[in-house]
Amino acid sequence: MAGRFRDEDIAAVREKAHIDEVVSSYVTLRNAGGGSQKGLCPFHDEKSPSFHVTPSRGYFHCFGCQEGGDVIAFLMKIDGLSFVESVERLADKYGVQVVREEGNDDRPKGPQRRRLIEAHAVAQEYYADQLGLPDALTARQFLAERGFDQAAAEKFGVGFAPRDGEALWRHLRERKFTLDEVVTAGLVAVGRSPYDRFRGRLLWPIRETSGETIGFGARRIFDDDKIEAKYLNTSETPIYKKSNVLYGVDLARREMARSSQAVIVEGYTDVMACHLAGVTTAVATCGTAFGDEHAKVLRRLLADHEEFRGEVIFTFDGDSAGQKAALKVFHGDHQYVAQTYVAVAPDGMDPCDLRIKQGDAAVRELIATRQPLYRFVLANTVSRYDLDRADSRVDALREAARLVASVRDKSKVDAFARELAGLVGVDPEEARTEVRRAAARGAKADDRAAAQQHQEQIDARPARRELPDLRDPRFGMERETLKLVLQHPIAIGRTTADIGTNDFTHPTYQAVWSLIEAAGGPAAGDGDPGWVSKISDAANDPEVVSAVSALAVEPILAAREPDSSYVAHHVFRLLELTTLRRIAEVKSRLQRTNPIDQADDYNKMFGELAALEQHRRTLRDRIVGS
Repeated sequence: MAGRFRDEDIAAVREKAHIDEVVSSYVTLRNAGGGSQKGLCPFHDEKSPSFHVTPSRGYFHCFGCQEGGDVIAFLMKIDGLSFVESVERLADKYGVQVVREEGNDDRPKGPQRRRLIEAHAVAQEYYADQLGLPDALTARQFLAERGFDQAAAEKFGVGFAPRDGEALWRHLRERKFTLDEVVTAGLVAVGRSPYDRFRGRLLWPIRETSGETIGFGARRIFDDDKIEAKYLNTSETPIYKKSNVLYGVDLARREMARSSQAVIVEGYTDVMACHLAGVTTAVATCGTAFGDEHAKVLRRLLADHEEFRGEVIFTFDGDSAGQKAALKVFHGDHQYVAQTYVAVAPDGMDPCDLRIKQGDAAVRELIATRQPLYRFVLANTVSRYDLDRADSRVDALREAARLVASVRDKSKVDAFARELAGLVGVDPEEARTEVRRAAARGAKADDRAAAQQHQEQIDARPARRELPDLRDPRFGMERETLKLVLQHPIAIGRTTADIGTNDFTHPTYQAVWSLIEAAGGPAAGDGDPGWVSKISDAANDPEVVSAVSALAVEPILAAREPDSSYVAHHVFRLLELTTLRRIAEVKSRLQRTNPIDQADDYNKMFGELAALEQHRRTLRDRIVGS
């Protein structure tokens, strides 16, 4: 794929696009020591961080799912882009001029992502300008009634879509965007003729964590609007997926990472109210319920794992709809290591209404007086029963016990059971007994479901060659030597002249060494910032590609920067292990050879054995000397 661009252009993109900066737009990274950073992997679910980024080598690798590569590979995987699109996107962002070479184009059909982003940027600027014109008076009044002035509108990029159904389309056409581009972007639709998707509505730009606008949320403000829906949102497009988009995340992400807190509200105005009131970790979903993909986005931004326990706070109305939403979140709470809370405003007010009626301090107080999600759900569950009747108390206890039994932190179950006993009005031991029964029933059901899922995974698993674990101690010296070659080619230099493919016993490590030899050997990596990428690009086997990324980011087992002595120790030890294997092979052949009938062969092997033993002693002396 690299042949689509000049090698020097790709190298320039890799050098300018700092991988830690790019990855940080998607994952909150924390210092892992040794010049590396780590966070929760964006490619698979995990509770402890196994995703590592090494800026000095421009590489990432997840030791959980084995995904890895350079900054271009990361963008391809995270956003589903082609190699060409990824290079162009990074080149645009970091100001690198790239020249495409002749040949087949691997870009998908349709407009480039860059053009869709540019169209949204132009549209957002246009809508924001329209908000200040006379036709947008109703839109400005709507904002003012909710406590938002011009500065607030500018902070959040709020705009107005003219009632003229072709105003934006004409503007985009003047800016040289094609009909295909703006239709694909979801900004314009085509009926008898092209027309604007949003007309006569107040608009909020929906942005990625990087700050790029990828869609809009539009609020109905005119009574004669033919579309009855209060809110319209951008439909699914190549750049907008509502299941993993959170409004306000571009403004909230840094404070989320700093405080390990996220506040989930229900609408655009609620996000604005929270941020203006000082709750700057607030975000909202965009026209859809909070789901698994939203949870994954939050966990990555919160660095939500066992080492950094944070909190996720949901704001719900106290009505039945709010209780139902809270129960849904409760059942998905296993996705968080963070503590999950609920903030319920008095009289069912949302944060925007609360700010209008009681001021900024009331919004901050709402979040500060949050209550644990389990307690909110438990109280609402029990409240549905007539506790003056014995049979209803039993039913309430049974239903609530199932909730208590499912609480993630088992150390708190006993305390919750006592709390449940007080809510229902039964003896604490009776509540504990019912919780244990519920847990036992749930465990049996979980075991059956897990067994069935495991079998289905086995049945669906494609046939593949079984290779030994790369981390098996048998291959430890091979792994450490290759790490040195990839990470410190300047240190290892020509010391590896005597190493060959036969010095590696694991097939994957053999393949990595073959790629290194084909690239000119370790000395070729001296001073080459794209050294690891060059090796990875030449690999065809996914297992080899994954191994290269792992070897490039895994810390060297040394307390300081590897020096010539450290390198020599590994190289000579690797060669010694090869010699020991050869000695064992020769001894085995000697035992099977008759010294009388096969005297020549026996004597030849005996001489070979003596030479190998001498070579081994020499290597051992060098190891001791290093």
